Amino acid sequence: MAASEPDGRLSAFLKSGIYTFDGANAFFIDPVRLLNRSYTRFRVSPSAYYSRFFPSSNFPIDDSPKNPKKRKCRGNEKKKSRELNSREQLADRRHQEVRAGLLKAHEALLGASELLEILRNLRGDGEKNDGNSISAERELDFVELGSVWQAPLYEIDLKVEDEDAGFESCCQGAVPLFDNLVANESSNDIEAELLDHKYILPKKSCFAESDRGFNLIMIDPPWENSSAHQKQKYQTLPNRHFLSLPIKQLTHSSGALVALWVTNREKLRTFVENELFPKWGVKYAATFYWLKVKANGFLISELDLFHHRPYECLLLGLSHGKGTDSEHLQREIGIPDNQVFISVPGDYSRKPPIGELLLDYVPGPKPAQCIELFAREMIGGWTSWGNEPLHFQDSRYFLPSTDK
Repeated sequence: MAASEPDGRLSAFLKSGIYTFDGANAFFIDPVRLLNRSYTRFRVSPSAYYSRFFPSSNFPIDDSPKNPKKRKCRGNEKKKSRELNSREQLADRRHQEVRAGLLKAHEALLGASELLEILRNLRGDGEKNDGNSISAERELDFVELGSVWQAPLYEIDLKVEDEDAGFESCCQGAVPLFDNLVANESSNDIEAELLDHKYILPKKSCFAESDRGFNLIMIDPPWENSSAHQKQKYQTLPNRHFLSLPIKQLTHSSGALVALWVTNREKLRTFVENELFPKWGVKYAATFYWLKVKANGFLISELDLFHHRPYECLLLGLSHGKGTDSEHLQREIGIPDNQVFISVPGDYSRKPPIGELLLDYVPGPKPAQCIELFAREMIGGWTSWGNEPLHFQDSRYFLPSTDK
């Protein structure tokens, strides 16, 4: 298939997980391929990652567009049957401003036939099982662990493979789990054990606390929303709690790019623009859009559904360091607005690892120092901070590498 692509984009995608479309200001990304660049001895299980928008391997993919569910139709018709209030009107204007770009990006995907063939098989890509091997074993609740009196005694055992000796040895040994920077300083991914649970830590990664200055600060806050509350997927916080995040203290002396995930709720967007970014000292620069598709390339919902739009926003801003200012950084870096990245979603609220797409817009020295706040997984070379940094590091989500 790669031979039919004279520019080599398809073969490059198979290695990198990033496919660039011509003239559409858009990318398609495969999060599994991107994540696997952080691992050597293990790899992310495609069937575990793509658990929502792929059918069972026993059934073929239906390429025909689906009629929207009646529940969504009724909700949309109800919204259209009355006049929109001022906040809804603003939300609709934002949508109309980017609608053409989103459609152009989606059309570019549907026109990339070779890529679509690969997309159909993303869930079973190189995996010799039916994708149903994830056990229902209870996950550790780190908030609960940290609140008990034994918390200072909990240790996580880091195991590093000794290639010269040909066996696994506890080169880093047991380290405190709480009030400590837990780091894998190895150039290979390692296994870690905690209370009979096994986790896979990517190379050159760490979680918990760090006093370094960062050039890229990624934030996916647990915004208050009824869906997360009903599904009890994670604990949410009132929006005003995020005003106290120490963004300025985390910023590198040469400045930082701040990337903030937000939903399409206009109330939230207004809060970020008028209160949150100003409080953090962050100057808004651009918005990127994550367009979500299913295995057949169709959008996960109709583009114009008022409350169920098939995209999320990533707001980009600049935090100046010592001796710099945000306006100077913005002129120097020149972040393009309204870029679109397309992917098949993973588990509920799991964001695609797009840090690599942002590195061209990060101020300061290279390689950039990167941190993710409220992280639920780890990435090689990054610091992960939050209550659940090991959530998707559980060994259940991984397979042994075929390259060993």
